[in-house]
Amino acid sequence: MNVLLFYNPKAGTRTFQDDLDLIIEAFQNNGDQIIPHRLKNNELLEDFLKRTDMETISKILIAGGDGTIHQVVNMMMKLSLDKPIGIFPVGTANDFAQYFEMPKDIEGMIKVALRDTTVKCDIGKANDRYFINVASFGNLVDISQRVNEQAKNVLGVLAYYIKGIEEFPRLKSVQARFEMDNEIIDEEIFFALVMNGKSAGAFRKLSPYSEINDGMLDVLIFKKCPMYEIVPLLMQVWNGEHPKSNAIHYSKTQKVHIECVNPLISDLDGETGPELPLDIEVIKGRLEIIK
Repeated sequence: MNVLLFYNPKAGTRTFQDDLDLIIEAFQNNGDQIIPHRLKNNELLEDFLKRTDMETISKILIAGGDGTIHQVVNMMMKLSLDKPIGIFPVGTANDFAQYFEMPKDIEGMIKVALRDTTVKCDIGKANDRYFINVASFGNLVDISQRVNEQAKNVLGVLAYYIKGIEEFPRLKSVQARFEMDNEIIDEEIFFALVMNGKSAGAFRKLSPYSEINDGMLDVLIFKKCPMYEIVPLLMQVWNGEHPKSNAIHYSKTQKVHIECVNPLISDLDGETGPELPLDIEVIKGRLEIIK
């Protein structure tokens, strides 16, 4: 069978291409033929997939970070493609792969990608877009979009922290309304996250009660609070102790409708998302991840 391999040449340290021959050899030894595709834009990706005979494809491999997986999965949803997904977590932040405890060395990644065992996982849908890990809006949540590529390549996830610290003095609140399965929240907030996974931006315990296959989304609302409480709150977030904080509203829901007085753009998996209002829902067990 053939195996599609989508890779982002700009991901992480930009060295994944050096391992292509090793990957191709491993799959050929397994009786499979790798078909690599260098990711550039959605138009080329869509055209490539439409021209590919998917009946001959056994699995789809994705090499990059959360944004790369986000791009390919959204195109798979658009074209109604159902294939097992293997992940090579070679991006700056690999929160989705972190949930599945994917290996960080190339030999380990190849070993997993060769397997036929899979686990089901949920995905989120925000208006007409999909997300694998997190949908968010408000201050600080679009940092990944505003950190330049050179800084990410040199500093890795540290670049996100530095950018966040730079923007603390400009932190402003917004009035937002959340209509969830069993409650309505209407108040002034700094930002909000709708989590499918557990981590984002390398905060490994950001959503400590999340399960990626429970058919639920975890909503974290960071309420407006005095600036002197922000740093202690971030320490609680780092340790996964924040759900009990008075500055946080933490809920589980299958659907949430979000409105905001201010015109705001959302962020999906570190990529620009749709403008508010948002109708977000979980799609249970939509993806198969090779594990």
